[in-house]
Amino acid sequence: MYNLLKGKRGIIFGALDPKSIAWKVAQRAHEEGATFVLTNAPIAMRMGTINELAEITGSQVIPADATSMEDLENLVDKSIEILDGKIDFVLHSIGMSVNVRKGNHYTESDYDFTHKGFDISALSFHRVMNVLYKKKAMSEWGSIVALTYMAAQRVFPDYNDMADNKAYLESIARSFGYFFGRDYKVRVNTISQSPTMTTAGRGVKGFDGFITYAEKMSPLGNATALECADYTITMFSDLTKKVTLQNLFHDGGFSNMGVSTAVMSEFTDEK
Repeated sequence: MYNLLKGKRGIIFGALDPKSIAWKVAQRAHEEGATFVLTNAPIAMRMGTINELAEITGSQVIPADATSMEDLENLVDKSIEILDGKIDFVLHSIGMSVNVRKGNHYTESDYDFTHKGFDISALSFHRVMNVLYKKKAMSEWGSIVALTYMAAQRVFPDYNDMADNKAYLESIARSFGYFFGRDYKVRVNTISQSPTMTTAGRGVKGFDGFITYAEKMSPLGNATALECADYTITMFSDLTKKVTLQNLFHDGGFSNMGVSTAVMSEFTDEK
């Protein structure tokens, strides 16, 4: 390892199980010398195995509903107390669509479900940064990262209203990131990851087929969850101190491709 995060303190949202990117970020942050607090919604904690991760990484777990300002304020206050200092890095890895879970087509959305998904998946990022900003909880040159997906810019029909949530999430990163950079020298970015077979990803219709398509389209192939964790660690480190307000594609080149020979061969007689 490289000790990229030696002495740094953080908060990691959204580690559900070993398949999740946040779980792997926590493992890698621990390996690189960081100390951190793990957090997730109480219901998600009952579904996952976050206490196992806490034991592996020597971390404490603080339950928090990311749609509750009271919970987030308590999370930040306790994190600073437990870690004995301001926060150097934050990972927002939170996303949920009730419409997807219920099988509702995008054109037949239940708007109460839409609002709930938007609140959890996107507005929560604004709330998290709002609390950190007002409490002056971030260290100078700290780093805040949220995970996103390219459906925020392009049409992926079965990604449903999560595409709208991710578009808003990326906008929040830019808008709030300006104030965080100007006032506290804190950088805010989003990472747009390849389709990844996480627990959440499995809930998207046709996901297996799309992963195969993305693999054939990307010149470097799909980025794995562990590779995304490695990239996230670099964004938390001092090596990227002047990178902010960016949506960073970590997708093996997929985002810049029009078509690949591997995909074209599926539509021609030449194999």
